[in-house]
Amino acid sequence: MTERKYFGTDGVRGKVGEFPITPEFMLKLGWAAGRVLSQQGTRKVLIGKDTRISGYMLESALESGLSAAGLEAAFTGPMPTPAIAYLTQTFRAEAGIVISASHNPHYDNGIKFFSSEGTKLADEVELAIEAELEKTLTCVESAELGKASRINDAAGRYIEFCKGTFPSALSLSGLKIVLDCAHGATYHIAPSVFRELGAEVTTIGCAPNGTNINDEVGATDVRALQKHVLEQKADLGIAFDGDGDRVIMVDHLGNKVDGDQIAYIIARESLRRGELKGGVVGTLMTNMGMELALQSLGIPFARAKVGDRYVMELLQEKGWRIGAENSGHVIVLDKVTTGDGIVAALQVLASIAATGMDLKALSDGMTLLPQVLENVRFSGTVDPLQSEPVLAAKTNVEQKLGEQGRVLLRKSGTEPLIRVMVEGPDTDKVHAYALEIAEAVKANC
Repeated sequence: MTERKYFGTDGVRGKVGEFPITPEFMLKLGWAAGRVLSQQGTRKVLIGKDTRISGYMLESALESGLSAAGLEAAFTGPMPTPAIAYLTQTFRAEAGIVISASHNPHYDNGIKFFSSEGTKLADEVELAIEAELEKTLTCVESAELGKASRINDAAGRYIEFCKGTFPSALSLSGLKIVLDCAHGATYHIAPSVFRELGAEVTTIGCAPNGTNINDEVGATDVRALQKHVLEQKADLGIAFDGDGDRVIMVDHLGNKVDGDQIAYIIARESLRRGELKGGVVGTLMTNMGMELALQSLGIPFARAKVGDRYVMELLQEKGWRIGAENSGHVIVLDKVTTGDGIVAALQVLASIAATGMDLKALSDGMTLLPQVLENVRFSGTVDPLQSEPVLAAKTNVEQKLGEQGRVLLRKSGTEPLIRVMVEGPDTDKVHAYALEIAEAVKANC
């Protein structure tokens, strides 16, 4: 096998009850993963999840498959994705599994895998799992079946880890923060982290019921957070997505601070302290404003394909430490092995505490160019990105923008969508150009 059949850019994902997010497939996936991942000798796999109601069903199916392959499953309950990456390392487990569809609605779910080093699985490992999925499921001898257990102190371990990434000489005392946990996996983690570091914390999105995850809250919709920051007269707001690997911030005036800006602030602070290693990795979606702002500081910048796994690959290739997607995936390799919303936010707050500057002032060093993203649902068999009318519309807009802007068309790796991104100096024109190309895509889906 040379092409992935089930794995997208961030694991296996889809609508619950529809293939492949079914109990039958999860049983087989657990077995196939167990067959491939049982290399270290611990024969233990950690399983965490976000707060979706479907997580109960899927974790049971995965556990059965792992057991049939002879591996033990250790459950953490609801935990952020980066927490599973961290705990997989500390428990010396074969792998970590997260049951989550991240920022998607509750009716979607998915599976993410982490290696024993706390990193996303390499392409060849995912391909090996897919190859096993094509085989007939077998079961080890009864005496070799895997057992199941629960890690009762997982939340406390991760809270202490997060606090340890904040400079011990600094404090959040005097800061008033609103946290939006998206009714997701950070709901019982993030408030403790920020309170124990001294902040005055108000929370929203901290009452998960199984179906309200990411519902008009969290990193994908910061309107509620902006409202509460202004009403509370807070210093800033922090929004996580459903599984806690994304973060978006809001300054005291209600302005959104995205992943590009967060990475810029972290990089500039690292430069100020004389600790910056190399440059910053963004993606094809990264705003040109970030590239220009880093350039003015003499900080190198490189673009990876869209997806935090590709940001990580380029960071490792270059030996750099800071990478981000504007959607809020921020990777700080001096602290973590994957995107971590809580840890990234803490690095920004460390800059606030060290410099005395507020979030708005820290963000003002970077001017974002107007960027519009239009999503077009794609369900047909014909690839609209290869359509002549679509390519002509793209070329037409690129000629109008010249060197002052960019156009990017791509298929989403997590949803059946065509993403149309247009960036340029004029907001109205950028909107019009994006709609023009999106209409061409719709007509040729």
